[in-house]
This record gives sequence, C-alpha cells and structure tokens, in this order.
Amino acid sequence: MMRRYLQGKRYIVIMDDVWGVDVWFKVRHVFPTNCISRFIITSRIHEVALLATRNSVIQLEPLHEHHSWELFCKEAVWNNDNKTCPLELKYLAQKFVEKCNGLPIAIACIGRLLSCKQLTYSEWENMYKQLEIQLTNNAIFDVSNILKLSLEDLPYNLKNCLMYCTIFPEDYLIHRRKIIRHWITAGFIQEIGNKTLEQVAEGYLNELVNRSLLQVVRRNEFGRLRQCQMHDIIHLLALNKSNEERFCQIYNGSRKVLVAGTRRLSIQNENVEQLDRSGATYLRALHVFKSHINIDLLRPILKSSNMLSTLDLENVQINMLPNEVFDLFNLRYLGLHNTNIETLPESLGRLQNLEVLDAFETNLSYLPKHVVKLEKLRYLYAGTFFRDHEIIGAFGGIEMPNGLRHLTGLQALQCVKASSEILHEVGALRELRTLGVANVKSEYSADLCAAITKLSHLIHLEITAPGEMEVLHLEGLHLPMTVSWLGIEGILEKTSMPQVLSSWSHVSTLTRLRLAFCRLDEDSFSSLLVLHGLYCLEISTKGFIGKRLKFSAGSFPNLRTLIVGGAPELNQVDIENGAMQSLDYLLFIECPNLRDLPHGIEHLTVLEKLCLLEASEELIQRLRKMRDSDECDEDLMKISHIRNVTVGQIQKQIWERIR
Repeated sequence: MMRRYLQGKRYIVIMDDVWGVDVWFKVRHVFPTNCISRFIITSRIHEVALLATRNSVIQLEPLHEHHSWELFCKEAVWNNDNKTCPLELKYLAQKFVEKCNGLPIAIACIGRLLSCKQLTYSEWENMYKQLEIQLTNNAIFDVSNILKLSLEDLPYNLKNCLMYCTIFPEDYLIHRRKIIRHWITAGFIQEIGNKTLEQVAEGYLNELVNRSLLQVVRRNEFGRLRQCQMHDIIHLLALNKSNEERFCQIYNGSRKVLVAGTRRLSIQNENVEQLDRSGATYLRALHVFKSHINIDLLRPILKSSNMLSTLDLENVQINMLPNEVFDLFNLRYLGLHNTNIETLPESLGRLQNLEVLDAFETNLSYLPKHVVKLEKLRYLYAGTFFRDHEIIGAFGGIEMPNGLRHLTGLQALQCVKASSEILHEVGALRELRTLGVANVKSEYSADLCAAITKLSHLIHLEITAPGEMEVLHLEGLHLPMTVSWLGIEGILEKTSMPQVLSSWSHVSTLTRLRLAFCRLDEDSFSSLLVLHGLYCLEISTKGFIGKRLKFSAGSFPNLRTLIVGGAPELNQVDIENGAMQSLDYLLFIECPNLRDLPHGIEHLTVLEKLCLLEASEELIQRLRKMRDSDECDEDLMKISHIRNVTVGQIQKQIWERIR
C-alpha cells in the first residue's frame, strides 16, 4: 500500500530512534526508487548514522552557553514575571548549567526539579550538594545522573506512582483515566482535605509532568492532560530503580523470570514458557500486554496469588476467564477491555473488594445478578461501542440486574440498557460522575429525566435511543450544574427543542455537546446558538438534515472544535464576522453536497486546522489542484491563514494535506 501510494510522488520519510542498521535494509525495498525522495533517520547508534552518505550525517551538538542559560531559566523560574534568575541565586544557577554540559533534557529536568523548591540559596545549595554526590570528576557523559537525582528527590507517594508507569512497555501511551484508576486501586492515593481520590491522583500526574518525568502526548480542548508517556531514557532509569527495589518484573521472553517474590508482573511476550509460574504468593498486580496468549498457562499464577489486587487483561483475545480469577478475594481491578469475553459467572459476586470492572467493548450482553453484591465498585464499564457510525447506538447498552441501587459508591456506569426499573435504581446512585444509558425508548423519557435530576455530581452523560425513529422527550431534563460532557443519539422533539436547549444554557459547566440522529434543520439548529459556553460541538450522522448551516455573529464565542458529519443535504455553510472567534479545529465529514468552502471562513482568524473528508469530489479536486497551481485563487486566499488544510476520500484512498 505504501509503495503504491508513494509511486510518482515527492516525499520525505522520517524514521525516528532507529536502534539497528538492519532496520533500514528490511524496509528500504518498500519505497519506490523512481521518485524524488529524502529519508531522515535519527539514532543514538553511531553505526546507524553511517548508513548516510558522508556529507549527510548531522551530529547534534550540545546547546551553546547562552541557550543553555535561557532554557534553564525558562524551567527553573518559569513563574517569575520576566523569567530571570534572582541575583543571589545566579552563581549557583550557573554551576547547575555547567554540570549539564549543554544537554537539553538534563537542563530541563534539573530546572523543573528546582522549580519545585523554594527560591532560597540554602535550598538550591542543598540540591547542588546532592547532585555532586551523583557525579564524578565534575562531568556528565550522559544525563542519567541528573535524572537519577530527579527520581531520588521524589516524595514517596510520587515515586510509587512513577514506578507504576514502568509496568507499561516503552513508548506506551498512558491514558489519564486508566493510570489514575491503577494508582487508586494499588493504594497509592489517599484523600487530602476535601479532594476526591481522583483529584489527588490527577494532581500527582500533573506534578510528574511538571518535573519532566512524564511527557504530554495529547491534551483535550481545555488543556487537560489526556495521554502521556515516559521518555525512553527515563523509562530505562526508572526500570533500573524498579528492579533495585523489586517493584516490578518485566517478562519479555529474553530471559527466564521467576515469579516467586515478585510483587508486580508485566507480561510483554506471548510465549510464557520461560516464565517460572510457581510461588506467586507475593504478587499484587498482573498486567498482560500481548493479545494472543494462552491464558490457561497463567492458571498456576492465579491459583497461588492470593494477594493479587490488579488483573489487567486489556486487548487479550480470550473468550472466558479461568475459574481461579473468582477466588481472588483481594482483587480490586479487573480489566477486560476489548476482550472476547462472552459471559461472567455468578461467582463474580465473590470479588467483594472489586473497585474497577472494565468490561467495555466485550461480547457481554448482560451482567450476572450477583454483580450488585460488589458494594465497593467505583467504576463499572460494560457494553459495546459500534464503530459503524451509521448505526444508531454508538454505545450498546448491557442488561443490568435489579439491585443496582446497592452500588452506592459508583462513580462511573457505562453503558446500561434502559428500563423503567433500572432508571429508578440509577437515581439512587448519587455519587455518579459518568453515566451512559442506551435503549432509551420514548416511554422511558420521564424516568430518565427524574433519575438524572437526582445526580448532583454528574459530569459526563450519554443518552442513546434504540432506533432512528424513536423520539426522546427531554423537556423535563434538568441537567445538574456539574455536567460538562453531554451526548445524545436520537430524535429530539422539535417543538420543545428551544425550551430544552434554553434550560441547558444555564448550565455554565456544559462545554462539550455531541448530537447524532437528532435531525436538526435550519430552524432548530438556531436554537443551539444559546449555548455560549461550548468548547466542542459535534453534529454527526443525520444530526443535521438541512441544506444550510448559518453561524451568526457572536455565536459560540468559546468554541474550539466543530465537527459536522453525516449531513447528506448540506450544501452551504455561512460564517458571519464575529462568529466562533476561538475556533481552531473545523472538520466536515461525509457531506457529499458541500461543493464550496464555508462562506466567511476567512473570519475564523485563529483557525489552525481545516479537514474535509468525503465532501463533494468537486470541492476536494479543486483544492488539490490549487495546491499544485502557481495561480492566486480566491478560495486559496480564503484559507491562506490556516496552517493545516487536509482533504480526503476514503474510497479513492486520497488523504492529503494541501497546506
């Protein structure tokens, strides 16, 4: 596919962090040779660099003294107005910079470390003495000594949280919600003041980022961390520290690993034959990161690990769990996300200490009756996610037994199949922050509205109808003042829509709205304009059935992301001057009659990215030709301020960035 796609094109390929010369020889035949192309290979290995021609090797040099000082001040005294180092600390600061020998990651790391300290000479001098202990001959040949100091300086609670990140493979994308749940169930998080466990854990995560020990990969529309990862150098050092302290064992198949005495085990190889599976009495956590593994081979571990509190089998392709799992009385986290699990037995109720049950995107259609005995549950995810967005019900609900009201500690319930009885019980779950309800028929609307009104802490709410023709009567839906994320799939009663949306406008926290199958037209869409607080608006899959979208001046002042999809009749978009002044991402997908760029798109002065996928072929081809033309086109002028413009047609395998 790659060879076919690149044939006849000009291209540049970057292969990052290559560790062996054989990598190039394995992949070079993929690329066509009759093209104008360039390859950039980055590596820490000298032999890999020698693959380049003599004059094409770029040796990265350390930062000059001036730039080293700038970077240090930016990190160490970032909260000073002018980011300048106090005079009384300048001598020590220069000594720190000298020790780093111009290595950016070392400068950034030591700077972040100092930024957590008081701006006093004694505090900085004490840190410098600790650094001296790590160093020999006043020289650093690599950054490990400074990074080790950062690890040693961590408070006990933060150190445990960082060590837990070594369980994940190198370069693994760590999701905020998942790592927070793991830290909580591992017992690393204690409540502080009136903060919840989740708030304390997120504070720890942000502190590790601020210390440059974790790197942000992705943030949401509000700047909140969504995904992060460990730099591979820090991962290696933390892994060494983990081995020293017997925090975790990594099994990658390269050597025999003894489970005996191990507290946490991370399996990163499908062949577990070299894994000594006996004597797992001290095991607290078992993580599996390979999808095809013989789960029966892990039975000896499960049978002997009475203290196991975490079992995470996410993405492992298994149909059923071994019976030994349900004897793990101390289990607090059971991760079955994206497995093929079809049923869970009534013996699930024996896991009296379970706090997290993640069975989302499995083949489960119901949960056993005894799940309601798990009174310590905080997070319950079950159900399916349909990736075919043309089918109503992105979230397929799961049947829950009566007695759900007993799970009073639940903070997340996603996604439950609606019935009058279940909705009455949901109203008793006063600690809920996340709720997903599917199969909401018209006759359940009143029960749903009554239940949601009682959930005073609710933040994330998803409501899905059972079919495209089912009308949701949400006139009585009084959103709690805490709701920020609202998703609705189903037809909203047209005459009451202005009233409903007007009531939502009083919820100042509502920042993200997703509407699908709602069948908005020009008139009903105008009712949305009262939601001034939105940061993200997604109208997808028959969410809009009109021909013209109009954004009037002053509308959606805070909106940063707008997604319009599955609008088969849409052929005109008008944006008045002063509308959506904060918008930085605009996506149109599956709007086949959209033959022109939005009128007034030039008014979106801060727009960073415009994406047109499956718009009319006429528009896409016109934009592609503009890219290759030297002529000054009117459309091209309209989007000249947008840094990234991408067009795509899936069937024709076209996906191109034209700006």
